[in-house]
Amino acid sequence: MKMNWEMKLGIVLVLVTVIIYSLKFLILQNPGDTVNYVFNSLGFLPINVLLVTLVINRLLTMRSQRERLRKMNMVIGTFFSETGNDLISLFTRADKDCNTLSSMLDVTGEWGKDSFSGAKKKCENFDYSADLSLDDMAALKEYLMEKRDFLLRLLENPILLENESFTELLRAVFHLQEELGYREEFRELPGTDVTHLKGDINRVYGRIVISWIEYMEYLDEHFPYLFSLQMRINPFDRNACPIVKS
Repeated sequence: MKMNWEMKLGIVLVLVTVIIYSLKFLILQNPGDTVNYVFNSLGFLPINVLLVTLVINRLLTMRSQRERLRKMNMVIGTFFSETGNDLISLFTRADKDCNTLSSMLDVTGEWGKDSFSGAKKKCENFDYSADLSLDDMAALKEYLMEKRDFLLRLLENPILLENESFTELLRAVFHLQEELGYREEFRELPGTDVTHLKGDINRVYGRIVISWIEYMEYLDEHFPYLFSLQMRINPFDRNACPIVKS
């Protein structure tokens, strides 16, 4: 049987222990004290196991989770910088009710967990109605085709599987890209197909809004300087400007 490194390490440690106690017995010639020490060590062993498994392991797990969360949100931030904010701007321009949505997402530095949670619940129940023209659909098709390699790299990143909301957003974006990719001439599409495409567009619209709120909440809590920039380029604010004026 081929031994893995854990088994080899275990054998080495046991041998080291045997050697140490053997040397102690040979040098000090005190078998009673040696046996007593062995039993004392064995008696404390369960507490050692408790400390390692319940306390230290828990601390290491929490640290690992924080690190994965940080890396995951770095990837999500890249998505919004490269693609997400552009899609939001396109959708809101075609949404007659975008002013209502913008008022719900007027995020400021004074927002807390309750504000983000309330905005998320409102946006989950919002009726997204981006009404893109046929020319805009054609432009969206070309845009998503250009971003396909970038989106594929995101989808291949295993760390994003831990964020169900963002994963669903990527699936919706890829579905929309495939649907648009199969259409050659948008002006010749029947009304039923146009309605179908608008449904796919608004699915992405709704999911991208929720992911944006979650990302803003994370930045507000952990990276205020990144949050400040995102508020100055808020894609839901048509008057947003990255220039710091006050």
